[in-house]
Amino acid sequence: MDMPVTKKKKLGLKERYALMTRGLGWEPSYQPIDDIFPMDQFEGIKIHDWDAWEDPFRLTMDAYWKYQAEKERKLYAIVDAFAQSNGHLTLSDARYINTVKLFVNGFAPLEYMSHRGFAHIGRQFRGVGPRVACMMQSLDEMRHSQTQIHAISNYNRYYSGMAEFRHHHDYLPYLQVPKSFFEDAATGGPFEFIVAIGFAFEYVLTNLVFVPFISGAAYNGDMGAMTFGFSAQSDEARHMTLGLEVIKFVLEQDPANVPIVQKWLNKWTWRGVRLLTLVAMMQDYMLPKRVMSWAEAWEIYFEENCGALFRDLARYGIVMPPCVEQIRLERDHLSHIAWCHFYQARGTSDFHVWLPSKEDMDWLSAKYPDTFDRYYRPRYEYWAKCEAEGKPFEATAVPMQCQVCQIPMMFTEPGDPLTLCQRHAEYKGEQYHFCSDHCRDIFEDEPEKFIQSKIAGHEVFKGNAFRPGADPTAEGFNPAAEALAFFRIEHGRDNGLHNGSRDEANFAMWRGLAKAN
Repeated sequence: MDMPVTKKKKLGLKERYALMTRGLGWEPSYQPIDDIFPMDQFEGIKIHDWDAWEDPFRLTMDAYWKYQAEKERKLYAIVDAFAQSNGHLTLSDARYINTVKLFVNGFAPLEYMSHRGFAHIGRQFRGVGPRVACMMQSLDEMRHSQTQIHAISNYNRYYSGMAEFRHHHDYLPYLQVPKSFFEDAATGGPFEFIVAIGFAFEYVLTNLVFVPFISGAAYNGDMGAMTFGFSAQSDEARHMTLGLEVIKFVLEQDPANVPIVQKWLNKWTWRGVRLLTLVAMMQDYMLPKRVMSWAEAWEIYFEENCGALFRDLARYGIVMPPCVEQIRLERDHLSHIAWCHFYQARGTSDFHVWLPSKEDMDWLSAKYPDTFDRYYRPRYEYWAKCEAEGKPFEATAVPMQCQVCQIPMMFTEPGDPLTLCQRHAEYKGEQYHFCSDHCRDIFEDEPEKFIQSKIAGHEVFKGNAFRPGADPTAEGFNPAAEALAFFRIEHGRDNGLHNGSRDEANFAMWRGLAKAN
């Protein structure tokens, strides 16, 4: 007699997700759970029900590998075609290459730091769902770092300033800004890390990096960067949602969590915006063909998007961070202040700079009618006169850097663009310097963390920015030249003025040959 066969019902996505996350967890029997997960309590965050946390994407690992493998195939097909066809010669202008240098030096290493951070906190949460989500994000960030380096390695074959990007990320003064951002987050607890990265980095920063930058890459003929940008952006949407989900989950668990989260949002909004100074400069000055101004991008991606977020969080008692008022005052100055600084201090960077042309300045004047012509056009016109006379202006002193954000002290007083902003604080008999009230407030809340900051300018004066065996007492010793050698910077080739540079000459020659052939 035949036995009836009962066909098994196919599991739905929710059931499969539950089996592949919570179904993988277990209750410990011979070790106290607080000993297994000691780090998710010391910040003061109280979680009463870890099962209340839901991954909004409910992505299972088998689906994850399938989606990512498909994206890899499409990405590398385009990246390899771009490299094989000398796609770098289709760019709008040789100046654009410096945007690529800024990206690979400043941003790609952050993806790897994010990978390590999420791998670490994925071990620290006692909830199974967040652990699986953090593991997937850790893998995403590793992939992003690899694909960005792979895509940009094509430029490294032809142009300077990228070969030592890992060393530069650790030691160059301006690159300590992004590096210190992630080191600050990684040395916090797991909840602060995921708020810092899930909110300030993924929600605020990556929208203002990937959308304007990748759109700018496409607009300027860089199909390689455009492809890896859009490949990564689909992951970034998931990362933003994860960060926001964690914030809401924490706020809903206990009212005592609200002031802790508010303090983190205040801190990381400010730290994120200080890091965005580099993006503002890139957007207004380094793209030969621009998509939008920094001010326009800020209105869309922060004032509108983040404004909506904080209105949503208001029901928990969260308010807009107080630093936002200063950010609004600086919005129409930020990119100009940064480009002026990098033009003057071009000896310590690893990309080329230039003065904006008349057409560039007219565009900037139209985008910043209240500030550019009054405060910045006269400066550029004076420097253009110096260049025409064969005496280009350059600052040779090592700039003072903020103890917290580590940006050179170049910002002006809020509401007073003609007065340099400097703040100071004393701790254990030592004086520390800051670029703003908000950086000083962050320092005074965690002084023992920030007194350990390794400031590049300070290391030069201490004699630590020298190669092994260097003898400062030797006759004719040149400390500036030795510091550049330690930084692995070839002055004039890796940096300096774009006009007359080797990169400019090679690009013109190679493109001329390509057109002739």
